[in-house]
Amino acid sequence: MTLWILLGLLITMGAALLLYFQFAPRIGSDPAGERLARIQASPNYRDGKFQNMVETNMDMPIGTLLGVMWEFIKGGDGREPKDTIPVVDFDAAAWAAVPDTAIAVCWFGHSSLLIKVDGTTFLTDPVFGERASTFSFAGPKRFNYTQHMRVDLLPQVDVVLLSHDHYDHLDHETVLQLKDKRFIAPLGVGAHLEHWGIPAEAITENDLWESAEVGSVKLTLAPSRHFSGRGMTNRFSTLWGSWVLEGRTKKVYFGADSGYSPSFKDVGERFGPFDLALLECGAYNEHWSNIHMMPEETAQAAADVKAKVLMPIHWGKFSLALHPWKEPVERVTLAAKELGIPLLTPRIGRIVNGPNMTLSERWWDALQ
Repeated sequence: MTLWILLGLLITMGAALLLYFQFAPRIGSDPAGERLARIQASPNYRDGKFQNMVETNMDMPIGTLLGVMWEFIKGGDGREPKDTIPVVDFDAAAWAAVPDTAIAVCWFGHSSLLIKVDGTTFLTDPVFGERASTFSFAGPKRFNYTQHMRVDLLPQVDVVLLSHDHYDHLDHETVLQLKDKRFIAPLGVGAHLEHWGIPAEAITENDLWESAEVGSVKLTLAPSRHFSGRGMTNRFSTLWGSWVLEGRTKKVYFGADSGYSPSFKDVGERFGPFDLALLECGAYNEHWSNIHMMPEETAQAAADVKAKVLMPIHWGKFSLALHPWKEPVERVTLAAKELGIPLLTPRIGRIVNGPNMTLSERWWDALQ
């Protein structure tokens, strides 16, 4: 009898999970209709899915997978800060005062940033909810900050710029509060946005190397070595990428999520040099290094894109791998120094105009 009860519970749980992925708004929606037709016509879509520019094996032996899952479950010292991270309260007036001839950035942890070019404000991959997860009640929870950024604290945002549809980059809760904004995203991501109430006319979707213009700023979707998917069966169904932001005199590269790839040199040759490169540095592991760079590769990628200054992102907010929370920035600091690349590490929430390197500090040193 006990066995039958257990079997019944497993079947019920499985059915509930399937229903959740089918109907929960948080999951989003798959591309259909004209959007799907455009995807299927893309040169980057083959064999029923989007492809990376270079072969990217994401398979993991079952023994390795189980070992990694166990490491996640049992936890480890230093993966999350014991201290509350002190952040700088965002100053909307200071942001508005940034000259149109300058570039400015303000980092809110992970890959959520404000970027200002030619007086135009872009908000990248905004995740202001409590968790970067399929579920609102479970999964990776943000670190403790003295102040978490909220939509109501933002300045006037001209464009919400998205890199791909993973939960730590596209947050249902946050998007619902940004319904009056214009969105620019990789091809297919608009299916989620429309499902959440963003008007179709407010969404621009780019294929790789396609450009869009916002005022005097030209945005080009460049390759990244990664993947997409929010459900159980829709991996690779929407496109992922990085963004080149070209103003009248300044250029910024938002690298988003990527394993190390020859595409960085391609971007550098096509668009470099960049006044600032924002490159991922965190959530890495040797078992999935094809889709998330190691910190030393982050420094090399900055050299490849011909960055005058490197600012590491994708760290400092969520524990999404097995490494200590400080390790990414400590390793990339050493690697950037070896390559002679200036490293910008501002405190979370601080507005950096220029980029003004005097605002770079080792703020994590004093924290446990």
